[in-house]
Amino acid sequence: MSLAIFDLDNTLLRGDSDHAWGTFLVEQHLVDGDAYRRENERYYAQYQAGTLDIMEFLQFALAPLARFDRATLAAWHQEFMREKIAPMITASAQALVETHRAAGDTLLIITATNSFITAPIAHTFGIENLLATEPEVENGRYTGRVAGVPCYREGKVTRLNTWLTQRHLTLDNSWFYSDSHNDLPLLEIVSRPVAVNPDDKLARTATQRGWEILNLE
Repeated sequence: MSLAIFDLDNTLLRGDSDHAWGTFLVEQHLVDGDAYRRENERYYAQYQAGTLDIMEFLQFALAPLARFDRATLAAWHQEFMREKIAPMITASAQALVETHRAAGDTLLIITATNSFITAPIAHTFGIENLLATEPEVENGRYTGRVAGVPCYREGKVTRLNTWLTQRHLTLDNSWFYSDSHNDLPLLEIVSRPVAVNPDDKLARTATQRGWEILNLE
């Protein structure tokens, strides 16, 4: 049995859910529009460049969650799914997931985007296993802080290794699909790395190393 691991943003999704949530907050007037929009764009550019300070970004991204109760956030998330996420889900991405499901593979989404945003998206794909950055919760509310190791760059490897150990699994006969050079630490240790709609740096690396390049647009 194989392990099929999928990045989420710009891989299974035709877009970035973390960035889109920030846009949604601005459009719904739930944050200071101009200032939040500028910071959202600045951090997204840093992510694309590979220069993002993940803890600094999470302080920004998780802060709005602490301002509202979880029931209110969940209701907004349903609207977010309809407006922002549904248009990002392509038939080709769904078909890729279903190919691995039909083969009996274990399916896992691994993403730097926090689990408040991504858990409902994983559910939409019918994928039960999700490793995401975890927002801290105290007394039933988000605190605005991160819990544990952020699921980003080398942190994805750390989180995945813990998950594998807990389930007595290995990376033998494993796939990892990703669009981003930020995921090179994980792409380098799986059996079958696949560059999906890759950014320029990942495309160059994939070509040099003979990795499969897949277009899901």
